[in-house]
Amino acid sequence: MLDETLVRRIHRELLDHSDEELELELVDDQHDLDAFLDGNFAETPEKQARRQYFSELFRLQGELVKLQSWVVKTGHKVVILFEGRDAAGKGGVIKRITQRLNPRVCRVAALPAPNDRERTQWYFQRYVSHLPAAGEIVLFDRSWYNRAGVEQVMGFCDADQYEEFFRTVPEFERMLVRSGIQLIKYWFSISDQEQHVRFLSRIHDPLKQWKLSPMDLESRRRWEAYTKAKEIMLERTHISEAPWWVVQANDKKKARLNCIHHLLGQMPYEEVEQPLIELPQRLRHEDYTRTPTPPELIVPQVY
Repeated sequence: MLDETLVRRIHRELLDHSDEELELELVDDQHDLDAFLDGNFAETPEKQARRQYFSELFRLQGELVKLQSWVVKTGHKVVILFEGRDAAGKGGVIKRITQRLNPRVCRVAALPAPNDRERTQWYFQRYVSHLPAAGEIVLFDRSWYNRAGVEQVMGFCDADQYEEFFRTVPEFERMLVRSGIQLIKYWFSISDQEQHVRFLSRIHDPLKQWKLSPMDLESRRRWEAYTKAKEIMLERTHISEAPWWVVQANDKKKARLNCIHHLLGQMPYEEVEQPLIELPQRLRHEDYTRTPTPPELIVPQVY
């Protein structure tokens, strides 16, 4: 049986999931945030917190759109790494960053486990093809730091490969920076208790059970080994050209806002003046007749 505190925390996790859909609905359907909350939720401290969260999130996403325009105009190249324990909230912040942006400008690289051929390559080789060209932002949902974390803890690399990674990665990252790529590295930090609750929430939420893999469950068992690996990684790869930034992520929503706010502060972007857009008149021809769509091709209107 789950105790009452855990039940409340799991309920908060489910509420957060519903808020993800609300975020989209409020903006995409042009709802008024205050009117929506006033009409659907009783006045509580939780409601005030949600109002503040949504308002600030939408404001920051507006700034991200400005940043995107600046990146395109200046030809800036940006790589942002998101690392952290399973269920730390990396995917959530990545989703909020990319939500309103052009996927041709801002894209996500989430590489699967290397195949047999990739295992014989230079370790960093499969990541290089995902690096940005001018005017692009690439978000790595996990990165080459897999070697310092999961590969080391789970025994997927040997001691020599592990040490070679630490010898190589500072020079690799300095090389990226010298080439004109801005490299930003985030570690999402959550407590033992918080990960425990988030895993329980996924177990009890059919819409999120797919997020739990056997590797995730094993990582839960090896919490202390992952902690040691993380501490070594931060100590040995925190360089002035590409420092680590730690996001306190026990509160998902605050973590998203803090990370996006910090990210915006890492680049000297400014608002780019956009040309006025005029919708052209549609051309019409007297001899044009639209051919009716055959009824058998139409999707039934069940709703």
